[in-house]
Amino acid sequence: MPFYQKSGRIPHKRHTTFRKSDGSLYHEELFGTIGFDGMSTLLYHEHPPTMVKEVLQSTDVAPKIAVDKNMKAYRLEGFKVAPNEDYLASRVPVLTNADLTISLAAPSASMESYFYKNAQNDELVFVHEGSGALHTQMGKLDFGPGDYLLIPRGMIQQFHFDGAENRLFIVESASPIYTPKRYRNWFGQLLEHSPYCERDLRTPEAVAPVNALGDFDIRVKKQDMLHHYIYGSHPFDVVGWDGYNYPYAFNIKDFEPITGRVHQPPPVHQTFETNAFVVCSFVPRLYDYHPESIPAPYNHSNIDSDEVLYYVDGDFMSRNNIGRGQITLHPAGIPHGPHPGTYEGSIGKKGTEEYAVMVDTFRPLKLTEQALALDAGDYHKSWMH
Repeated sequence: MPFYQKSGRIPHKRHTTFRKSDGSLYHEELFGTIGFDGMSTLLYHEHPPTMVKEVLQSTDVAPKIAVDKNMKAYRLEGFKVAPNEDYLASRVPVLTNADLTISLAAPSASMESYFYKNAQNDELVFVHEGSGALHTQMGKLDFGPGDYLLIPRGMIQQFHFDGAENRLFIVESASPIYTPKRYRNWFGQLLEHSPYCERDLRTPEAVAPVNALGDFDIRVKKQDMLHHYIYGSHPFDVVGWDGYNYPYAFNIKDFEPITGRVHQPPPVHQTFETNAFVVCSFVPRLYDYHPESIPAPYNHSNIDSDEVLYYVDGDFMSRNNIGRGQITLHPAGIPHGPHPGTYEGSIGKKGTEEYAVMVDTFRPLKLTEQALALDAGDYHKSWMH
């Protein structure tokens, strides 16, 4: 759960006059969620944020489903997604249901000519490769490899990349994405046993407002349609803001692993949660220290959850023939576990250097047409080898 932040210039009291040097008013905007009950931020603009000049074409961007009721394990070659200069066009949906959509992207250029607003979903963007800065109404948020960028719905965003080699793993969520409730006290503060704390969360850096009028291209996603708007004022004309609703960054290397004498269950890796899925981080850690422990995960049946693993870096000790940028899908209803040889081979090992992101969903996932184009073959038979 984010904590209170304040940036730039704001008036002493909310909903009161806040004047420019020429005596005219700044324009206040309440930016909130879940009606007036969720997290919110108050922003102060040079110009009204409502200046729509044109509403142009709308495009259907709903994922194209290829496999609806899936009961087969898959391995997808994520790095086969081709680079694309256009940020939105670079996003390739591979797994989806009513609660979330998982996409891969390889944007090779910054967003220069337009801005993007996802008015439908929160976005969790994991930066596998590349660096740059995420610009929103709240300021600039620098990012690099290993960063999770949590972008609440409705943020007007513009990605600026330092180079052309970028790889992103993106989760869009229909429900808000929070830090795990069990790691927070009554007041929202992360507790001592949490695997990370507020010091690890990076918030936007204040930048000078862009006080400009003209034609500003903003693409707005809503109900799986991308609507093309032209606004009359620059969206980043904010002179100050305060509240709880803003984007932030957290690096996977700042996740402190929880270990034990015997193998710990996946919830110890949990990093984010929603009411429909969880996100976990696997990081380098010491293995279990019971003298007869088996560090490899035990076979387990996914009765209620589809399990998605995105492999980031290192040696994935429980899997054979797995590489960086690949995705495995283990559907609910059938057991899965370590590949042949890895169970026995883990005994006596002292630690692992792997990095991976896991998404466990509470409803089944569907595969898109693009996902099948990335299918690496007979992964579901790989426990027979």
